[in-house]
Amino acid sequence: MPFDLFFWLLICFPLNVALLASAFYQVLMLSDLEADYINPYDASSRINYYVLPEFIAQGLFCALFLFTGHWFMFLLMLPLASYHGMLYVRRQHLLDVTEVFRVLNAEKKFRIAKIAFYLTMVIITIFRLVLLAVFYLDMDDE
Repeated sequence: MPFDLFFWLLICFPLNVALLASAFYQVLMLSDLEADYINPYDASSRINYYVLPEFIAQGLFCALFLFTGHWFMFLLMLPLASYHGMLYVRRQHLLDVTEVFRVLNAEKKFRIAKIAFYLTMVIITIFRLVLLAVFYLDMDDE
């Protein structure tokens, strides 16, 4: 099997699902904080634990698409990776415990938008994976 099929199956799909799960967990923590099921310190520390690995994974994902020549996927990932880089450089990437209630709605909306983005990327990845599998299975018949 060629490299592309392994790339989409073993690298892109699990990384996409991990990013989607991370964003979903962060929204879940913010919803629990909004409903007063968790205190602000615990919510902030749990969300901040996943922020930096998500940023690294997003940047790695974007770089992988660039180096493997998947230009469309690279251009789709580039704005979010750039935004993550801008947040990190400005040191605004972590959720502050003292201001968590003030920015709760904005942070929740931003993370819901990231869920929609990552879900779109998962759908595109599944589509590309199925296309490649059908192409290589059809090629074996000839």
